Amino acid sequence: METQTRPQITAEVTNGVCRLLYHHQMSCLTEIRLGNGRRLDVLALGAKGELWAVEVKSSVEDFRADQKWQSYLDYCDRFFFAVPMDFPRDLIPDDVGLIVADRFEAAIIRQCEESSLSAARRKKLLISFGQTAAARLQGGGSDAVFVT
Repeated sequence: METQTRPQITAEVTNGVCRLLYHHQMSCLTEIRLGNGRRLDVLALGAKGELWAVEVKSSVEDFRADQKWQSYLDYCDRFFFAVPMDFPRDLIPDDVGLIVADRFEAAIIRQCEESSLSAARRKKLLISFGQTAAARLQGGGSDAVFVT
């Protein structure tokens, strides 16, 4: 039996999350640096301009060590934790969304309430999302444009 590393588990959960969000008609960018300097695992943009943030946790230790997740709330309409299938789900706070995933599939186990971004913040995020996507397509790298 092969033991996976935390980066391998994170990559697999991230792949599953992106597949799930694609089926919800959302476009995803991974490893996004936000205006507050934090790096978010997945930022997804929906057809109506809604923004979902997903923070991937590969293990209980990874989750318990995270003291920064609340700093993502100002950059999204919905916030989710995404965890592997065998993660103890009762550790995730009740007021955020929960996605369980592996590399092939994912499911939203718990939806979260929507909190609307200000118009100015949404505009900045949407422009930065587009610029970041374009820079990556042109080979500009993942940090070519910062989402503010």
